[in-house]
Amino acid sequence: MSSSATVKIINRLGMHARPAMIFAEAAQEFNADITIRRTDQPSPVDAKSIMQLMMLAATEGTELEIKASGSDAEPSVQRLVELVQSGFNEE
Repeated sequence: MSSSATVKIINRLGMHARPAMIFAEAAQEFNADITIRRTDQPSPVDAKSIMQLMMLAATEGTELEIKASGSDAEPSVQRLVELVQSGFNEE
């Protein structure tokens, strides 16, 4: 199984260290192989790696594509999309 979705960073500070950690930890809860990439760049990174997530330099307004493959691909993408849409629960 595979699943994908496109989502836009809405929080003012983008995906800095704290959101990257929250995102990676959420991704690690799933068995699926999960990648994420900026839609303006060709290469995806491992969504379970805090360092790779930070290297995306995803600022406010950056559009990201989340892809997952594996038995829990659908719920993993859904969970990560919700996390980004919530602004990583930041004010």
